[in-house]
Amino acid sequence: MGLAARGLGPGDRLAIIGDNRPRLYWGMIAAQSLRAIPVPLYQDSVAEEMAWVVRHAGAKFALVENQEQVDKILEQKESLPDLERIVYEDSKGLRNYDLEHLHPFEDIQEEGRAAGSEAVARLDDSIGKGRGDDVCVILYTSGTTGQPKGVVLTQRNVVESSRLSCEFDSLGQHEETLAYLPMAWVGDFIFSIGQSFWSGFCVSCPESRDTMRTDLREIGPTYFFAPPRFFEDLLTTVMIRMEDASAPKRRLFRRCLDHARRVGPRILAGQAVGLVDRLVYGVSELLFLAPIRNALGMSRIRVGYTAGEAIGPEIFSFYRAMGVNLKQLYGQTEATVFVAGQTDAEVRDDTVGPAYPWVEIRLDERGEVLYRSPGVFREYFRNPEATAGTMSDGWVRSGDAGFIEESSGHLRIIDRAKDVGRLSGGTMFSPKLIENKLKFYPEIQEAVVIGDGRPDVVVMLNIDLAAVGSWAERNNVVYASYQELAGHPEVYAILTRHVSSVNRFLSEDPALAPCQVRRFLVLHKELDPDDGEITRTRKVRRRIINERYGDLIEALYSDASSVFASTEVTYEDGRKGRIEATLRIAEPETFEARRAAA
Repeated sequence: MGLAARGLGPGDRLAIIGDNRPRLYWGMIAAQSLRAIPVPLYQDSVAEEMAWVVRHAGAKFALVENQEQVDKILEQKESLPDLERIVYEDSKGLRNYDLEHLHPFEDIQEEGRAAGSEAVARLDDSIGKGRGDDVCVILYTSGTTGQPKGVVLTQRNVVESSRLSCEFDSLGQHEETLAYLPMAWVGDFIFSIGQSFWSGFCVSCPESRDTMRTDLREIGPTYFFAPPRFFEDLLTTVMIRMEDASAPKRRLFRRCLDHARRVGPRILAGQAVGLVDRLVYGVSELLFLAPIRNALGMSRIRVGYTAGEAIGPEIFSFYRAMGVNLKQLYGQTEATVFVAGQTDAEVRDDTVGPAYPWVEIRLDERGEVLYRSPGVFREYFRNPEATAGTMSDGWVRSGDAGFIEESSGHLRIIDRAKDVGRLSGGTMFSPKLIENKLKFYPEIQEAVVIGDGRPDVVVMLNIDLAAVGSWAERNNVVYASYQELAGHPEVYAILTRHVSSVNRFLSEDPALAPCQVRRFLVLHKELDPDDGEITRTRKVRRRIINERYGDLIEALYSDASSVFASTEVTYEDGRKGRIEATLRIAEPETFEARRAAA
């Protein structure tokens, strides 16, 4: 009622900007009650990115968390002609901001409370006029190939997808989950709003980004969702801690983990396992598995999902071996999340499961995945050309290449259709498969594999500063910066062994053997969304990478043993600078195709 008193009405857009806070979620529901449209934004976007979305959406109001977000909007205010008012939740630092269009959250609430019985009647009338075809939310994609597109989801999209998915996993009011993913991401919107409203389960917000993992352990969710990067980082944390343990404990842990990898997933799936294997697993559970799950906040997880991009099979199997009921889900914003997913009885590390019961999937002649369902979006906001290029007769082009197994009906996603290519010799080439193999190693945070149209495969790596920093501390290696540590000869030696191991794996399949990595380098900076190199959801923007690091790529395909790099970077306050370094180029071991030789 407070927003209505200030002029927000049917069809108006309300931008939501900030970390996961209860009041921001309330703002979404308040807008929908007025038949207005919430538009959540990525809170870590720089001012220009944020302004583009606010301007494109034509947002009339903005509900933001704190001074940081207010400052971003005020910096771009002249380019936002439709924006009339900014409501902020946290007043810290904003006491002296004396602007007519800037309002504390509490003031808007008080205006609503003072509005009187007529305002209550108008609100009830507005809610009563709501229909399934009303716009529920506009969610902007992360924009791997260009500017983000605003995906328009209707109330029916969200309600039906929430209802059907809750029935699929038997989600009820006793579930508990943690809302920590960006509010602009469709996964958070469905799990924290759609499903929770349908099932009535409890959603908790972290105290802050810094305390998220502590809060996860405190809450102990029963229903949990995270992208692969989260599980990769947690695995890195576990491995770092085990490296700090004594040698006997490390050996025992590895033996227990090897056994858990073999029998843990079968026990989790309710399959038959021998008595001795169960006893050994029970001892492993007592000594390592249960304490580690507890330390990670995963002791109570009944249903866990990973999605957003492909997860490495080794990482996925690690959590299954640990006794976490982690499953894979394939979805998109345009599908209101759900396209294909795994039941508890059909969990595999090499597929994303069959189509959900309410979803139809087919493949076109090029192997691109198409789908239709009750969750299919209405349109891209103010972008009819993109809508027509993506959707036809209710079928949506996913942009992903894959195939469906005849025997099981499971869908396998190979890569983004535009990223699947061929080496110059004709071998089909999927960079994501190799990247996921590389990122299994805790020392490797990011990998960008190049090879389409080239004779060989090369890769640029980012080290994981926490993992490699821990190694440096244990081995008395002194460094002053990320750049210095990334270029250290012993770090290169570790990475060379890892890349060689991946090459050995690739050599075991004749179809993959030509895709072995011939040369690699370690970048002098981390890939950063502020520099446009990755999206806010941590997906690599390959076109940008190819443009920014074209000279490094050419050096990898030459005979050079090193290359000088000078790269522009964007600091948190928006300032620009340059990072320069001479990067070493290394050559890992390669192997003959084993099966082909046999």
